[in-house]
Amino acid sequence: MRAWLFAFFILGTTAAYAADESQVQLRDGPGRELVRNNCATCHSLDYIQMNAPFLDRKGWEAEAGKMINAYHAPIDKDNIAAIVDYLTRHYGAPSSPASDSAAPGGR
Repeated sequence: MRAWLFAFFILGTTAAYAADESQVQLRDGPGRELVRNNCATCHSLDYIQMNAPFLDRKGWEAEAGKMINAYHAPIDKDNIAAIVDYLTRHYGAPSSPASDSAAPGGR
């Protein structure tokens, strides 16, 4: 049993080490460093890319709220707007025409 637990531990730590976060490249733009510095403290940045097809501005706002309120992410509230702007601009799903007309500048 001990040998099995030791092997499991070694494999688990090796896999975590192999998950090289530097391979995830966020798109360049204002707010990228805020996203990298705040989001990567709790989860992999590839979550952003995986969720991009599903989240428009309202979705990213809800995700940011969930991270802060449910998971207690240590994000400065003054940075939320810039983070959501970056995620919407670079990883936002197309929104419906009705919500595009309500937002200044479209998306």
